[in-house]
Amino acid sequence: MGHVYALANQKGGVGKTTTAVSLADGLAIRGQRTLLIDVDPQANATSSLGFDKHHIERSLYAALLQDVPLRDILLPTPRPQLALAPSAPTLAGAEVDLVSELGREYRLRDALAAVRDDYDYVIIDCPPSLGLLTINALAAADGVIIPVQCEYLPLEGLAMLMQTIELVRRRLNPRLTIQGVMMTMYDGRTNLAQQVVGEVRDHFGARLFSTIVPRSVRLSEAPSFGRTIFQYAPSSPGGVAYARLADELLARDSR
Repeated sequence: MGHVYALANQKGGVGKTTTAVSLADGLAIRGQRTLLIDVDPQANATSSLGFDKHHIERSLYAALLQDVPLRDILLPTPRPQLALAPSAPTLAGAEVDLVSELGREYRLRDALAAVRDDYDYVIIDCPPSLGLLTINALAAADGVIIPVQCEYLPLEGLAMLMQTIELVRRRLNPRLTIQGVMMTMYDGRTNLAQQVVGEVRDHFGARLFSTIVPRSVRLSEAPSFGRTIFQYAPSSPGGVAYARLADELLARDSR
């Protein structure tokens, strides 16, 4: 059975989607059969892989609320080992539509069950909120990877996220763990960035990934071309960092 990780942080702009896409592609490059699930109605992970989110025939909404098998909505990508469960703007209605559904917190878990064994890794890109879509992702996951921007305000929001993870663990998914916390958008020239990394390291200890992703123009540019960082600029600082992150995750999971 493969590993299922949700990339979660209710704070927007912390590099969550960039991390989800880059990590999924990095794992696929290393021969891991990988599925990227886009649970964000903004569908940025879908766009980052070159798909037009406004012309998705069947998105994750169909799997969550229309009983379409997840396998039937999957899209192949240029990377043979990487598949995508796409999102689309219609997924925004899922937060409301799920409220009246039985087992609403487990819709993604149940949809994933039929294909989970086909993959070594399933990476779930969550929306920047702690609503029902994120709850579904946490209920389906084995672990959470938390991207944290190297600034003060994103650090403040960690407490709320930790409370939500603990609540999901107690009530919905007792196997859920924090697989790791990773620092993004690091600028070593600022004292603040160094202080934030120090505070996160003091709190999370060994759960903090040693890989720190720097600010990178190439990481910002790649999605506009519908390409991952490994397709667009693999030797850039951002590409090198995400390659290291993929290796670090594989090393952790092999222990």
